[in-house]
Amino acid sequence: MARWDSGTQARLAKAALELFMERGYDDVTVTHIAERAGITRRSYFRYFPDKRAVLFADSEKLPPAVYKAVRAVHREAPPLVAALEALGRVGAQLVAHTQNAAERRAVIDASPELQERDRTKLAEVAASIATALADRGTDRETARLVAQTATIAYENALARWIEAADGENFASCLDAMTASLRDAILSSTAR
Repeated sequence: MARWDSGTQARLAKAALELFMERGYDDVTVTHIAERAGITRRSYFRYFPDKRAVLFADSEKLPPAVYKAVRAVHREAPPLVAALEALGRVGAQLVAHTQNAAERRAVIDASPELQERDRTKLAEVAASIATALADRGTDRETARLVAQTATIAYENALARWIEAADGENFASCLDAMTASLRDAILSSTAR
């Protein structure tokens, strides 16, 4: 039985991102990525099921982590507070382990296929939040609305964090998006 090199997955991710930035996502094949990383095409599939998965490695862990974080928030916290607090915790952990976020975002933004995968990932996060809120006793309709709203704030906070030239931390990015959301809601209800 062949031994897997623990650094191969990281080499594949690095090679893929380099190639996607150089040539564009559509003009890169699994073979190109594998060759750049110094392995065979067949070996690539030991680490990733397809070409786009290399950009979304471990993303399947995000919805369960968010669910668990929502459930861990103080029981009396209102649904939106619970969702945002959970996303703040998970988001801070995520960005602490994220490398080349701006380049990765640029590749995703340039590809409709990758944008669709990214939206699917965010929908899975929203669904996990809604389920966790419902399990905390929030009615399903409110849980779904809160989950979608919190996910939008999270997505915008992540974009702000990626674009921040001064190294702004994720928590302050999420706080800023939450404040903008609150101001938008308050200004629309004041009319």
